[in-house]
Amino acid sequence: MALWDRVKESASTMQTQLMAKKNDLQSGAFRDSSMAMCALVAAADGSIDPAERQRVAQLIATNEVLQNFPAAELQRRFDANIDRLIADFAMGKVSVLQEVTKAKKKPAEARAVIQIGIVIGGADGDFDRTEQAVVREACFALDLPPHEFDL
Repeated sequence: MALWDRVKESASTMQTQLMAKKNDLQSGAFRDSSMAMCALVAAADGSIDPAERQRVAQLIATNEVLQNFPAAELQRRFDANIDRLIADFAMGKVSVLQEVTKAKKKPAEARAVIQIGIVIGGADGDFDRTEQAVVREACFALDLPPHEFDL
């Protein structure tokens, strides 16, 4: 199976698993953590161009699991995390990873945050090494084994 097909299949599998848990993913901790994860993946290479920011914002707005929350609120949280990362990537990354850990108390939410990261990372068909690395870091921050997600 080609790498492109594996990435698409993995993202699709993660989205299916998320949909099965949609009704359990309505807490503020999940909302905040998932938006922090989206920002980390979007800025994984240390920068984010406007087109990439727009693409991730569109994915956030259309992801069925995230429709438990008002789109404007998600966008505001995503933008705030991106702004932290743009201002000072190293310090911003520490702050944004702290946001990710808000889901740590509920293992189902923590796993869902990682799955959101994989869905966002794989949305363009190229879940690259830098994106995988930030999702792996998030796994450690949430006390989840990266191998559980093939990372």
